Amino acid sequence: MKIFMACDHAAFEAKEALKAALAGSFEIQDLGTHSIDSVHYPLYAQSLAKEVLAHPGSKGVLLCGSGIGVSIAANRFKGIRAALCHDVDDAQMSRRHNDANVLCLGSRKTPVETLIKMAQAFLKTDFEGGRHQTRVEMIDQM
Repeated sequence: MKIFMACDHAAFEAKEALKAALAGSFEIQDLGTHSIDSVHYPLYAQSLAKEVLAHPGSKGVLLCGSGIGVSIAANRFKGIRAALCHDVDDAQMSRRHNDANVLCLGSRKTPVETLIKMAQAFLKTDFEGGRHQTRVEMIDQM
């Protein structure tokens, strides 16, 4: 599975740690940022959303300080279901029930070890479908 990752300056170090932890299990494409120099997170959310949409079956992991900004920006794109998660259960449920295709994380809110566990859970959890499929289709039609 192809994984796109992107972040702003506040989450650069967390993204690097996530990338290193996931590299052995997933094909990861790092869309930036590539330093702690100040950048505008909407540009990175946009880049990631476009890549996820262009590569069916892929997933995205977006990070900023709180995770809020990137989740708002990514969800502007039809077909993106970006879930701001705070723990492993959130990450699993976002996949099981909502078929989220982008995981949003707050690097200033959650320890790196937990971010790694959340990303692993998100990427390994399947969508349950069934009654949830109808709801996802309703969201996608909005």
